[in-house]
Amino acid sequence: MTIPEQIQAFIDAQCDAAPASYDDLRAVIFNGTLKRSPEPSQTDGLVAIPRGIFERVGVRVDEVRTVDHVIPPGVWPDMREHGYERDDFPAIYRDLVEPADIILLTGPIWLGDQSSMTRLIVERLYGYSGELNESGQWSYYGKVGAAVTTGNEDGGKHVSAQLLYALQHIGLTIPPQSDAYWVGEAGPGPSYLDPDAGGQRNAWTTRNSVFLAWNVLHQARALKDAGGIPAFGNNARDDWDLSQPDHPNPEYRR
Repeated sequence: MTIPEQIQAFIDAQCDAAPASYDDLRAVIFNGTLKRSPEPSQTDGLVAIPRGIFERVGVRVDEVRTVDHVIPPGVWPDMREHGYERDDFPAIYRDLVEPADIILLTGPIWLGDQSSMTRLIVERLYGYSGELNESGQWSYYGKVGAAVTTGNEDGGKHVSAQLLYALQHIGLTIPPQSDAYWVGEAGPGPSYLDPDAGGQRNAWTTRNSVFLAWNVLHQARALKDAGGIPAFGNNARDDWDLSQPDHPNPEYRR
């Protein structure tokens, strides 16, 4: 996805002056668009800014367009064990989410709320929240989360609030100003990439997208260098006697 020349020049200058090295970090971006590849996605247009910064400083970035995969709904790690013939998410989690330092939830607004594909990923990530990392903490401890939203109707802050709450609830660290969105004028209208929309020329959205990218990088760098969140007072291996293994909610399966 092409970034306007003026913005790209600004990003290049910033990245050339980056205060640290980030080439040992990995990021996974979940795009909740309802459009299957290769149809252009408005969300990709805005995500191109943080993604461009990540890649420019050497971060490995993997993107999952959820609608292109077979991912059943549910809050269990592998829905094939619960009646579904196919489930792509276990492989996505193993290959992209587990090794990632950064998770971006991105997608459009429909009827003032996140898309069904965005919510699906929230639920499936939640299904792995009872796994443990090497320190005995929940599996997302030490990872950094953020949210990017596009649309042509109201609801940007509402969607960000839901997504950032969900990410921190399952254990991710949320940096300051870690959401960016563009919704245009209230009501139906042009989308972010449309020529008459002004989305790519919107200074407020561009600034917030750049802030998001750098705050995510700073936080991920700090956590990586510190070995993650200290494992004192939050060790899931301690006997909390909360285990109900047959319960459908992961919080009660812990």
